[in-house]
Amino acid sequence: MIGFICALAIEVEGIVNMMENKEETTAAKITYIKGDIGGKEVVCCECGIGKVNAAMSTQIMIDLYHPDVIVNSGIAGSLSGNIRIGDIVVSDDCVQHDMDGTEMGDPPGEIWFNDEKRIDIPADKATADKLYAACKTIKGIGVFRGRIASGDTFVAAHERRQRIADLFGALACEMEGAAVGCVCYRNDVPFAILRSISDDFNNNEFVDFMQFRVTAAERSIRAIGEFIKNA
Repeated sequence: MIGFICALAIEVEGIVNMMENKEETTAAKITYIKGDIGGKEVVCCECGIGKVNAAMSTQIMIDLYHPDVIVNSGIAGSLSGNIRIGDIVVSDDCVQHDMDGTEMGDPPGEIWFNDEKRIDIPADKATADKLYAACKTIKGIGVFRGRIASGDTFVAAHERRQRIADLFGALACEMEGAAVGCVCYRNDVPFAILRSISDDFNNNEFVDFMQFRVTAAERSIRAIGEFIKNA
């Protein structure tokens, strides 16, 4: 089974519209929809905004459905002048850019688990490879592989984006992916993140995010459909 955790309702709707044999389950007021797409069993949910919502949604999905792999999809802000609105970034790994224990001498982004410390959460290479190949079938956009940075803040100012890019070498920033990644990592569930760029690195405002999020989400849905066919 493939699990999809989406940041936007429009993406969930796009996946559900491809499904047959749909079944719904609600847990912690989150609706999970399971069905078949092209003979493949899938489940998806809209996680809500932010890392807590994403982590909660992921753990419940793992506990209820035991997916073989989880894909987090949504939109993101660019952290590179080479990555434009409408382009797609697929994760090699992810970080929490707002995890800050520097006052205790920790490096920026270092996560303290009960049994280890680490900054980067590695995505599953095979899944990322398939997502990248699926995205490359969409004409007229750039597709990039690299690090995605997550945090519980909407990062609009160019200076803040530049700082995240400099500190972590990330290509895109958003608010959920690394939380999904952490939960998958601790549960030994392969994962990857797919993010369509909705706002530009140099000139970005919330109005840009609102204007381009529908187009960005539609491209993510197209890529997901192609990914499922070849999964």
